[in-house]
Amino acid sequence: MANTDANPKQPLLPALRSRNYRLFFAGQSLSLIGSWMTYIATVWLVYSLTNSPVMLGVVGFSSQIPSFFLAPFGGVFVDHFSRYRTLIGTQIFSMIQSLALAVLALTGIIQVWHIIGLSLFQGLINSVDSPARQAFAPELVERRDDLANAIAINSTMINGAQLIGPAVGGLLIARFGAAYCFLIDGLSYIAVIMALLAMNIKPRQIALTIGNPFQRIAEGFVYAFNFPAIRAILLLSALVSFMGLQYIILLTILAEDILKGGAETLGFLMVASGVGASSGGIYLATRRTILEIGRLIALAPVILGIALIALSCSRSLPFSLFIMLFVGLGTILQVAASNTFLQTVVEDDKRGRLMSLYTMSFLGILPLGHLLGGFLANHIGAPHTLTIDGIVCILGGIFFFRKLPILKQAISAVYEQKSIALIKSHPNK
Repeated sequence: MANTDANPKQPLLPALRSRNYRLFFAGQSLSLIGSWMTYIATVWLVYSLTNSPVMLGVVGFSSQIPSFFLAPFGGVFVDHFSRYRTLIGTQIFSMIQSLALAVLALTGIIQVWHIIGLSLFQGLINSVDSPARQAFAPELVERRDDLANAIAINSTMINGAQLIGPAVGGLLIARFGAAYCFLIDGLSYIAVIMALLAMNIKPRQIALTIGNPFQRIAEGFVYAFNFPAIRAILLLSALVSFMGLQYIILLTILAEDILKGGAETLGFLMVASGVGASSGGIYLATRRTILEIGRLIALAPVILGIALIALSCSRSLPFSLFIMLFVGLGTILQVAASNTFLQTVVEDDKRGRLMSLYTMSFLGILPLGHLLGGFLANHIGAPHTLTIDGIVCILGGIFFFRKLPILKQAISAVYEQKSIALIKSHPNK
């Protein structure tokens, strides 16, 4: 079995050797900055209009709940049709959604029900876009061994945008209003669409499918849940999403009510999270092996849980910013390490369906967590809610860690079958 680490000329970021991936990276980087600006503008606008933690939960719920119900169908669609053309379509619809928010906000007629409706529309788009984006990654890299690096760079790119988007968004909201965040986000999709159109994508050979969509979905579920390691990762991702990521909607409350700040404070908290996440993403992107990735997946929710408990106790902005570094780090290690593992072991004809299940376990569960987090914060306060979230994440990480010996046995045969060179240990590791 070849050892890729034996080649001293191996570039630090090998996925960037592929032209298609470079185009994807450039377009997505600009668009994701706009998306984070829209996120911070949306939660700030909703809280300004309602002053209600429950409504924050409702808006978060409406934006993600379509992924819970429709992502499996999106996975079947992605496995059966061109992922490239699918992504072009989802980017066009996402641009329309952001520009609609901008028009409503610029004209001053926007109301919460507009935001909820457009959030639902974006959720419908994401139920197809997310599995398509994940499954498209292997088509962007010219060498199979570069796939894990491409996935890690994707995660770094997402969280690098989290450094810039919230900071710029907070400043724009404070000076000009939320509408301009929506407008810039809408225009940023032009960069993504142009990058996609500039790619040279070879037509993918699509296997002849037998059975209706429900049978195809059932086949994906059976495949995933009969594989112990995949099943465990999907369940852990669902737990972290349901409890650990409630902090996303609670940060607005912390910024305004606990830390006595404004939109800039929320932006700074998000930037701090982005710094921590980018650090974790860079670490994963520069790893030359998936060896011990199970330990990372187990460690991530523990880091996140401890950070959430510490954040719940903080009443100081500097200390909160420091804690948010570890919130971002724990989150990205969980998301990117799990994604890397799943993309490495999955059979290509089931890639779209497995990524749809991952979308459902992560993004699909997220709205239920947002809804619960909003109601808990309304009754017991945001700090106590974060404490509960942290404890559950720590327990989930410990339980997954105790299952690692069994999971390693289950995946060893798959590694041998696929001849995955990346399982070889780096000499400096």
